[in-house]
Amino acid sequence: MALFRKKKKYVEINPNRADELRERRAQIPDGLAERCPKCQAIIFQNSIENDFLCPKCSYHLQFPALKRIKWLVDEGSFEEWDSDLTAKDPLNFPGYQEKLETSQKITQLKEAVITGQAELEGLPFAIGVMDSRFIMASMGTIVGEKLTRLFEQATEKELPVVLYIASGGARMQEGILSLMQMAKISQAVSKHSQAGLFYCTVLTHPTTGGVTASFAMQGDITLAEPEAIVGFAGKRVIEQTIGSELPNDFQTAETVLKNGFIDHIVPRKKQARVLRFLLAAHKPSSESAGV
Repeated sequence: MALFRKKKKYVEINPNRADELRERRAQIPDGLAERCPKCQAIIFQNSIENDFLCPKCSYHLQFPALKRIKWLVDEGSFEEWDSDLTAKDPLNFPGYQEKLETSQKITQLKEAVITGQAELEGLPFAIGVMDSRFIMASMGTIVGEKLTRLFEQATEKELPVVLYIASGGARMQEGILSLMQMAKISQAVSKHSQAGLFYCTVLTHPTTGGVTASFAMQGDITLAEPEAIVGFAGKRVIEQTIGSELPNDFQTAETVLKNGFIDHIVPRKKQARVLRFLLAAHKPSSESAGV
């Protein structure tokens, strides 16, 4: 049976060469490339267009909040609100302060949401964008405060609100304080609605947990990006609870749309046009002439 035996090959590694490779690898900057979650293609950062779509399959990649705002609104029109509010550690949760500092360093943000006022083809509106790079855009006290103030100021200024949502839910490191933000934001949304003002949500990947159970589903119009995961509890948790296996597309935006929880799925290339139409269509009648 010697015919079928493979001879062992030993490759001698030059220690100097190995050290050289390690040194060269260490010089490669972090974030230079990423893998597309859908087609698994390696994507170099310099090949990503300003809409953050995978150049191979057009999958909607993670979109940094500031870059999304710059991509969407009229140039120079964005005015940030409450930029002084910074993430806190109200319960002195072990390791939480370090996690906050790491997220702030990576994202160059103070918290997981940016809010402000801008224009889209000359139409003024209030905008909020949640950034999933910051602890999965989880909802803590400062996120809740910024979103509450967004709706309060929009109500005062009589502005519609467009909110791009992405979240892993309530932030566990802030305990019951994070859950209280659900009612707090929902109340501000209600007052904005009672004033007769328009609120549009754009659900991005992922939109889950207490965020889904509150302000994410309170919009007058609910849009979503293709293939975004939208739900409350995770698929695995639900399967364990009901004792049944769920289909792979159980919580995709397309399935949620079929079940009536989303009004429309809008790819990024069409979002500016669709949002502009909605903002124009929901202007007070006295302002709508000529639109």
